[in-house]
Amino acid sequence: MILRVRLTPNSSCCKINGIFVDPNGDEWLKISVISVPEKGKANQELIRFLAAKLKVSKSDLQIICGELDRYKKVLVQADEEQIRCLAEEIN
Repeated sequence: MILRVRLTPNSSCCKINGIFVDPNGDEWLKISVISVPEKGKANQELIRFLAAKLKVSKSDLQIICGELDRYKKVLVQADEEQIRCLAEEIN
């Protein structure tokens, strides 16, 4: 599954802030991380955060698009139940 994320680095805490809908109507999961966007630190923290939330290993997640952008696509290798738990937390 591909998870679309709108990342906000340099925040006061790591958390999921809901859903962002862009002008094209695409939905993005809004996530804030504490790390600064330098040398991949924010991306690494995003992967750690998502791995903990989905209860998967970090190797099951990979940023496939948007490494230098705030809009990212993350390839998630998890079963449906783990993703459903994340969706319930958002709502």
